Amino acid sequence: MEAIRKPLRLIFMAVEGTFDRIFGEAWNPFYCLGALGYFYFWIVAGSGIYIYIFFDTGVPQAYESVEYMTNEQWYLAGVMRSLHRYASDALVVMMMGHMLRVFAYGRYNGARWFSWITGVPMIWLVMIAGITGYWLVWDKLAQYVAIGATEWLDWLPIFGEPVARNFLSPSHLDGRFFTLMVFLHIAVPLILLFVMWFHLQRVGHAKINPARGLAIGTGLMMVILSLVWPATSQGIANLSEIASPVSPDWFYLAWFPLMDAISAGPMWGIAVFGTIVLFLVPWLPPAKKQPAALVDLDNCNGCNRCVIDCPFSAISLMPRSDDAPFTHEARVDDDLCVSCGICVGSCPTATPFRRTGALVPGIDLPGLSLADLRARTDAAGAILSGPGRVLVFGCEHGLRSEKFTDGRTAAVILPCTGMLPPAFIDYVISRGLADGVAVTGCRPGECHYRQGQRWLSERIAGERDPRLRRRVPRERVAEIWAAPIEGNRFERELEAFRAELPAAGGGTPPLPDKVTEAAD
Repeated sequence: MEAIRKPLRLIFMAVEGTFDRIFGEAWNPFYCLGALGYFYFWIVAGSGIYIYIFFDTGVPQAYESVEYMTNEQWYLAGVMRSLHRYASDALVVMMMGHMLRVFAYGRYNGARWFSWITGVPMIWLVMIAGITGYWLVWDKLAQYVAIGATEWLDWLPIFGEPVARNFLSPSHLDGRFFTLMVFLHIAVPLILLFVMWFHLQRVGHAKINPARGLAIGTGLMMVILSLVWPATSQGIANLSEIASPVSPDWFYLAWFPLMDAISAGPMWGIAVFGTIVLFLVPWLPPAKKQPAALVDLDNCNGCNRCVIDCPFSAISLMPRSDDAPFTHEARVDDDLCVSCGICVGSCPTATPFRRTGALVPGIDLPGLSLADLRARTDAAGAILSGPGRVLVFGCEHGLRSEKFTDGRTAAVILPCTGMLPPAFIDYVISRGLADGVAVTGCRPGECHYRQGQRWLSERIAGERDPRLRRRVPRERVAEIWAAPIEGNRFERELEAFRAELPAAGGGTPPLPDKVTEAAD
């Protein structure tokens, strides 16, 4: 599977880096494909409500009402029809792009299987909603789609009489057909909306709205497209004739020409097999389960920070189960925990300055305990020498910063840089382990664990607890977020940071025992 994912991932990284340089991280559409999908869904819903006001469910009134909107009230209803069409196409593009990107970055297996699995039915629901919408126009394309879809359904032995018989002649079709289609065209998106909500239930801090500027910009693009190239019908349907020629919407209807070529049976085989494969992707092969985070009640006061910061809703606050004088305690759901360690970085007791007792925070990661992290930090600092010594805290999913280790640079790798408690930066500088600290990891928008990069940046900036203390000289701290393909840029920025480091000496005094990282 990695042989397929790796080239896709490199393509995404290259394209996203280009968009970062052009639009900036906040407006990079690749970082919010799912949110843009939500945005286009609401455009489809809003424009669809307006179109419904003018739609007539009779034959041939359905076609005539659409033509009225397109030609007579082109300035509003016509624009709404075009917006409905283009936003529907954009929804498909965002949905498929989002799924492909999640696959490329490997964010679908292990504890993340739920979001992937609930995303698969959304493909079917979006396709059904789009196809029933094309039926309602009742032009030649609608006739082609209706006959093709019903013949495909008739291949299954589930109907008493072939559904396609309704399209043998004009006398077999009446307004009840369009009433049924309107019902389906409204009901299916409502089901889709529920599945979209369900899809995000295990995602903490879900991003369901794109940046305002990006939303306004893409919305205006669709309005301009609707005015310049409005959606039009392809001539009224006539069941006495073969619907030809037609120009299908390739976002929704690409499989119809394929079905014409291979017939309904093989097409069902492709659809069912493809759906089964998509459902099985999280277990092809199954991800190796990492040990979940562990709560130590002797050091947990139920402060709720780890609950808030967990990107996967794996931690909850529960009533206290011991005799400690606190009302709540953190509790980890092993099935939801992805072992990113971000909760450790959020814990106020996760400080390397402790000199008495075992170095055990309120929540810890068995795969890389806080004590192990301090030991690795001490060992990395011990190999540094000369002027401009830099200790790099890196992420195993971002750029491999350990490749830049030399006499003046050493690296400590974490599952996610968001695991790093800000106290470790203070520890390195105040103890003289290095002249400067550089933190690196996935680029903004590409964080393997979604929020790790953002949380650490906010902690360093003093915007999120636990904060990096103000006494730490900020000129000795650098953030270099880089993708694995940006080794040259990382090296340049690292050398620039090293060149600007103040001369070593002085440092900052060590903190007292059992200190927490409360703001100054």
